[in-house]
Amino acid sequence: MSASDNDKAHMQYSSDEPETTGILDVGEGQSIYWEMFGPIRGDTAVFLHGGPGSGCGSAPRRYFDRTGIQAVLFDQRGCGRSRPLATGPEVDLSVNTTDHMVRDLERLRTHLGIERWIVVGVSWGVTLALVYAMRNPERVAAMVLGAVTTGTPREIQWITHDMGRLFPKEWEEFVSVVPNAERGPELCAAYAGLLADPDAAVRDRASIAWCRWEDTHVSLMPGWEPSERYKDPVFRSVFARLVTHYWSHGCFLADGEIMSGLPRIAHIPAVLIHGRWDISGPIDTAWKLHQLWPASELQVLEGAGHGGPGFSEAMTEAINRFRQGLLRR
Repeated sequence: MSASDNDKAHMQYSSDEPETTGILDVGEGQSIYWEMFGPIRGDTAVFLHGGPGSGCGSAPRRYFDRTGIQAVLFDQRGCGRSRPLATGPEVDLSVNTTDHMVRDLERLRTHLGIERWIVVGVSWGVTLALVYAMRNPERVAAMVLGAVTTGTPREIQWITHDMGRLFPKEWEEFVSVVPNAERGPELCAAYAGLLADPDAAVRDRASIAWCRWEDTHVSLMPGWEPSERYKDPVFRSVFARLVTHYWSHGCFLADGEIMSGLPRIAHIPAVLIHGRWDISGPIDTAWKLHQLWPASELQVLEGAGHGGPGFSEAMTEAINRFRQGLLRR
């Protein structure tokens, strides 16, 4: 998942082109796109986008005040402006896992000569941020995490199966592309198989169905509008293939790995931001994380969902509070 495109209208700062961009070879035939802007001296923040597979685009630039903080944004393996794009079966996804992405982030930090940074993530980017911080706590000054996820089988089950109780007609359409025998616990794997089919028509049908369901389960939040991104056949094929790849492997994490690893980051200050109307990612995950994380603050946005009204302002405010030293560092 990714925070809603509806956030774009509410973001505060410029989405102008960055001052510096680059392509970093991270090995295994993978290259990641990165960009950086803002003052060299002072605090640095890195942004982790959702999905997996959403890419950064220009919208997240608006979280960051270019006059006060150096920001690093990048497209994770297989999506956005990174290469190769995970569009079809010819692209090897065995080198696209959570471990690979954590290592990519450390390679990028080293490449840019950054000692420590504020880690900012949304949706899947929250899961990735938490894993990164637990493995590299000395590199994380603070965290701002919106639309909180932890990549557990329970969360995946909720989105792909249990949500059908809220949207029964749409769920029937969602699973209709999958053979009856594969509509059980391995639904994500069945979709991943369709999205790796040699027949482009089969892949496209599956990506359309998957992205239509993605749009459905965020549709109850205030101000929702269908995402324009899913009209792009390249975007939806990359997005659907990477999401199903990760979800069919439990995000390449042990069940409960993040919650059990919280003692390693208990000292790192964090702001957790979650929308009351985030039906696809129920608030109990953010609540449990906050209860086990002494240095965290939980903000529940009554008018937001998986993004939406007030979400971007809250993210920006939290980043600025860390930058200005208004929260414990």
